Amino acid sequence: MIDLEGWTPAPHEAVQTLDAEPAAALAGLLDVPAPAADLPPLWQWLYFLDRPATAELGPDGHPAAGRFLPPIRDRRRMFAGGRFLVREPLRIGDTLTRRTELAGVEVKRGRTGELAFVTVRHTFLRDGDRIAVEEQDLVYRSGDPSFPTAEPSYLTPEVTAPWTLPMSADPVLLFRFSALTYNAHRIHYDQTYATQAEGHPGLVVHGPLLALLCLELPRREGHKVTELSFRARRPVYGDQPFVVAGSPEGELAVHAPGGVTAMTATFS
Repeated sequence: MIDLEGWTPAPHEAVQTLDAEPAAALAGLLDVPAPAADLPPLWQWLYFLDRPATAELGPDGHPAAGRFLPPIRDRRRMFAGGRFLVREPLRIGDTLTRRTELAGVEVKRGRTGELAFVTVRHTFLRDGDRIAVEEQDLVYRSGDPSFPTAEPSYLTPEVTAPWTLPMSADPVLLFRFSALTYNAHRIHYDQTYATQAEGHPGLVVHGPLLALLCLELPRREGHKVTELSFRARRPVYGDQPFVVAGSPEGELAVHAPGGVTAMTATFS
């Protein structure tokens, strides 16, 4: 039974200068020019990274404990989605304060058992002024994996949309993104662990990577995004072909093989 009553972690503040190197590294991964000034939305995920000691990691490579990690036995973590509101762009060279707080927690019962839905809010401040707010939705469960072990489809989805970006995340891309975001969760690079310990049929493509790819569509078309919302619906697995699709009307989605919609997003 998951009991999070009384779990009220205190807010936390961190200060960092947004150096150009992490953004240039992500641009290289995506095969796009590095941003010169304004940081594209969601690229803040390259900064304010937690770097726990190896001894502080759990068997899954994820931190065993942390201020905003719920105290759940045999905890398994899933990235569920989020929102981002930009009042003023985050700029390379800025020194920012990020204030992090618990915005919500709720325990629900699903078909696989109890789930803890946790929302963490990040507020970005420049010279004391609030310039952007991000919320991340994370889902935690306890116990054995719930994903099917059936072989996933590798047929390229057929998608018709004004904007499309065909993709496939091979192990090299997954490893590079894990390194850029200091994410040691083994489901993204350890095939044996992902399949045998967590029950996935292959390596798992990072949810944040899918969200970033969604935002690449309006960005590459010259649209300045100031508000967005995204929701992860199903996993995408390594080497699966998938298509990121969208339109100027503000609708975005990640289409995976077998008619699977892996992520949906809206922007304005």
